[in-house]
Amino acid sequence: MEILEQLGFMLCSIHATCATTHSLKYFFTGVTAGTDLPEYTSVGLVDDGPFQYYDSKMKKMIPKTEWMEKSEDQQYWDRETQRARGEQQWYKANIGTVMQRFNQTQGVHVFQRMCGCEWDDVTGITDAFNNYGYDGEDFLVFDMKNTRWISSSPQGVSTAHRWNNNRAELEYSKSTLTQECIESLKKYVSYGRSTLERTEEGTGPL
Repeated sequence: MEILEQLGFMLCSIHATCATTHSLKYFFTGVTAGTDLPEYTSVGLVDDGPFQYYDSKMKKMIPKTEWMEKSEDQQYWDRETQRARGEQQWYKANIGTVMQRFNQTQGVHVFQRMCGCEWDDVTGITDAFNNYGYDGEDFLVFDMKNTRWISSSPQGVSTAHRWNNNRAELEYSKSTLTQECIESLKKYVSYGRSTLERTEEGTGPL
């Protein structure tokens, strides 16, 4: 019985080792003007490694991995550049709005969004997330289960109420992350599978 228990434990360990959860994350960051930093940056990461990057100084989206550069054509990068330029204007306008909410008129401030999804390629289980932060603190969090925004600070309450009153936009935001994001994640993993698998092997002996 002891041998069977040990064998069962080994099989479970092997399965746990083989089970791989992949992630696709996007970081969008707006910074107040007057610093050496770009006023806006957008970074996409697969399994926590950057695969594309944009900033307001460079004004174009570029690949950060060889597998991404080889897999997508120029139309993809043109579309991503146009999308990022639009987001840049949104963050530039809204960081000023958030500063007003906090009664701030000057100083260096950071308005950031992190969103994305996860997928276990063994079990098929998926998850998604969408959060806004301001100066390193939570500002707004999207409740995926109940499809609504939750304010993490008093200054975000009015935005949460307004966004929660737009049911169509709520459903669109949820489907983008729970469906389109997962599809994109699977595509990117297929592009860079050999590189990502080498990364998963670890960095060396303990």
